[in-house]
Amino acid sequence: MGTLLVGILNLTPDSFSDGGRFPSPADAVGAALTMVAEGADWIDVGGESTRPGSVPVPADEEMARVLPVIRDLSARLAGRARISIDTYKASTARAALAAGASVVNDDSGGLLDPEILKVTADAGATIVLGHLRGRPATMQNEIHFADTVAEVASELTQRIDQARGCGCRDVWADPGIGFGKGLAHNLALLGNLAALRERLGVPLMIGVSRKRFIGELTGRAVHERVFGSAAAAALAVAQGAAALRVHDVQAMRDVICVAKAIAHAKRLG
Repeated sequence: MGTLLVGILNLTPDSFSDGGRFPSPADAVGAALTMVAEGADWIDVGGESTRPGSVPVPADEEMARVLPVIRDLSARLAGRARISIDTYKASTARAALAAGASVVNDDSGGLLDPEILKVTADAGATIVLGHLRGRPATMQNEIHFADTVAEVASELTQRIDQARGCGCRDVWADPGIGFGKGLAHNLALLGNLAALRERLGVPLMIGVSRKRFIGELTGRAVHERVFGSAAAAALAVAQGAAALRVHDVQAMRDVICVAKAIAHAKRLG
C-alpha cells in the first residue's frame, strides 16, 4: 500500500491554520472536492479545534458543523475517496458514520469518550487512535517524558488493545505530533517512526502539516511552513508512514512521489 494523503477540512472558527475559512457547507464541500482532485485519498472533517488551549465545543454544535458537509460530500464523492470524522465524542462519531464517513479519527485514542470505540466497531469502520495525555485545552501545560518513544509506544499499545477488545478490526495509530509534546519530543518521535511502527504493528497516520514545532525550528509563520512540513513528511514516508494528514495536498503528493521513489531505490541497493 502506498502512502495515503488525508486532506484536512476544518469546519471551525478557531483552528490554528485554517479556522473560519469556509463560510458555508457548500464552500467546505468545494474545498474538499478540490483536494480530492489534487490527489487526496480521504478527507478528514473536523468540527472542533484541538489546538493547544482550545475551548471544547458541545456535541450538538459540532454535529451542526460537520453533518451537512459529510452528507453532501459523501454523495458527491460516490466512493472516490474516504471521509473521516475528526472527533473524540461518541455521539458525533455515530452521527458522522451514519451520514457517510467510514473512518473515526480520535486524537485522544478513545480516552476522552471510551464509547467511541464501540461506536466505531459497531459500524465496521476504521479507527485512528491518536496519542494524547490530558485534554487539548491543557495538554501543553505539564509535559513530561522520560523516554518519549517508549512511553508513546506503550500507551498507544494499550489503546490499540482496548479498541480491538471492543471489536474494532481496522485499527491505525497516530503518535500525536504536537499533542502534549514539546519540540524535543516531536523530533524524537519523527526520528524513530520506523521503530514505533514496528512495535505497534498497525498503520501509522502522521500529522506534521504547518505545526508549531516547524515554526520553532524555522521561525516561519503558520502559512509559511510548507517547506518545513515537506521535509518532515518526506522523512515520515521514508520510515513507512501509511498516511499523511495535510493541508497542502498537491505539494505533499509530490513529496510522497519523490520520497517513495528514493526509499524504493535504497532497498534495491
